[in-house]
Amino acid sequence: MPKSKPKNWDVVLEYATSIRDGKKIACEELKQAVDRFFQDLNNPDYELNHKDPEFCIQVIEKTICHQQGERLDGTPLRGTPFLLEPFHKFIIYNLVGFRLKGTNILRFHEALIYIPRKNIKTSFAASLSWALSLLFRRSGSKMYIASAALMQSLESFNFLNYNVKRMGEDSRDGGSVRVIDNNNEHSLSATLGDGSFYIRALAANPDSQDSLNCNIAICDEIHAFKQPKQYNLFKEAMKAYTNKLLIGISTAGDNEQAFLGQRLKYCRKILNGTVKDEQYFIFMCCAPEGVKDGSVDYTDPKIHEMANPAYGVSIRPDEILNDSLQAQNDPQQRKDFFAKSLNVYTNALAAYFDIDEFRKSDRQYNWTIEDLAKLPITWYGGADLSKLYDLTAAALYGTLKGYRRKDNKTVDVDIIIPHAWFPVVAAYKKADEDGIPLFGWKDDGWLDMCNSPTVNHADVINWFISMRKKGFKIKQVGHDRKFCREYFLGMKQAGFKILDQPQYFYKKSEGFRYIEDRAKNGELYYLHSEAYEYCVQNVRAVEKTDDMIQYDKVQPEQRIDIFDSSVFACIRKLEDMERRDRAKRWFEEE
Repeated sequence: MPKSKPKNWDVVLEYATSIRDGKKIACEELKQAVDRFFQDLNNPDYELNHKDPEFCIQVIEKTICHQQGERLDGTPLRGTPFLLEPFHKFIIYNLVGFRLKGTNILRFHEALIYIPRKNIKTSFAASLSWALSLLFRRSGSKMYIASAALMQSLESFNFLNYNVKRMGEDSRDGGSVRVIDNNNEHSLSATLGDGSFYIRALAANPDSQDSLNCNIAICDEIHAFKQPKQYNLFKEAMKAYTNKLLIGISTAGDNEQAFLGQRLKYCRKILNGTVKDEQYFIFMCCAPEGVKDGSVDYTDPKIHEMANPAYGVSIRPDEILNDSLQAQNDPQQRKDFFAKSLNVYTNALAAYFDIDEFRKSDRQYNWTIEDLAKLPITWYGGADLSKLYDLTAAALYGTLKGYRRKDNKTVDVDIIIPHAWFPVVAAYKKADEDGIPLFGWKDDGWLDMCNSPTVNHADVINWFISMRKKGFKIKQVGHDRKFCREYFLGMKQAGFKILDQPQYFYKKSEGFRYIEDRAKNGELYYLHSEAYEYCVQNVRAVEKTDDMIQYDKVQPEQRIDIFDSSVFACIRKLEDMERRDRAKRWFEEE
């Protein structure tokens, strides 16, 4: 007899095809995920096993019911079957459908599901944990549902507990599932004829959970994770398993420097092919970043549909349209609407700069360091060595005059070339505790790891020397000598004109304002450095009298050193311009 056709495969294929062919509205990241799906179907290294995803889908739809909610027409959902949407089935087929050719090993071991709130996210996470636990029961499946706060984890646990009781599977009612639900533990477990499973809800607390062991974990609302360690705790817990799966699920937050914000940057690199990570599945739905600067209309229903995969199901079109109009007319509503309904990260309120202004300016240019070394630019240097046991930074600052952009506008482009150093002995600790993506910066070439306990001032001097050898004409370098006199003297011995530049706020204010102005005008380029963007986003500033600015970092654990070094370099340029203008006027008067 011929094999029966997989029941849900046509739904999955039609969903992916409609996005690939442009029939269904989708964001760029989802289009890239679909392209990746079709590439996998044709990749000889993988094979698609329909059995496991079909098992998971049917387990959910035949055993799980809604605990609460209403349909669009107001019909109550409690007690009705939990029927998965096409995007849910697409996710499940990717997660457990693809295997390494000729093996029983899953292709994906890690996943990010990044969708706005109210898109059937938490109930899907709970249902998925139930289905995956049953799928891997022969391995003695052990599953954790975790979040930053136990209350969020209990949303999923209570949903499962409701369904276990509704099915009559609670052991207290004669069923096979043992339920523990008290102040010490919230878990479901069962020993079955061919295996067992254990599901537990908990808070991601790395300080009290260092001996976890599991093969599946779902980390919910990871935008609230303060440290990468909260996530990596579960990654480490899976090392004894071959078929393991760590799933992060979340909506956007308001701190792009926290764990999820940095993770999204990595995931976007995977989707666009910049980074290769074959074990990471990514499903992202969000509006374009242009909604924040006004270049994309966030009141457009097409944008709402693009960002919300459950648009027209759990997301009511009229309500989200009304919310968007409120956000347009009431600015205090805008930040939450962008983050929670459009899944677009917004800056923390205390941050001074709008990072999207910097990014928009930077994207207009694309010179490499080799290109810049050949251009007729006078360069000025700056360095921040205030804490040699921590992040140390330097920058070159120059202006390319009379550049004709693609929009046919002739501009003077200010260019920042940043670099940083960090002691390797402290790097792992600081990257984990303070959430600084040091190793990503190192891989991208923006940071060097020093083998000594502190940053050696000679490393910074050697960087300036290496830039000079590449062809950069460095006229002056600014530095506050009281923070490292050896560096000051070393730069002089290397032949650089280094000028003492005290860190008085009224002195730094001019460089700060100048960089701000260049970014706003779209005439600033920093070589797409994520390290520089990180520091810009951490700047908190206070307006003083006479338009002066006094700035610091938003949070004590954050860093602004790379931005600071660019301010020093900018001041050198401005003061040199002023000196030359004075000299010119003197000669003219003579």
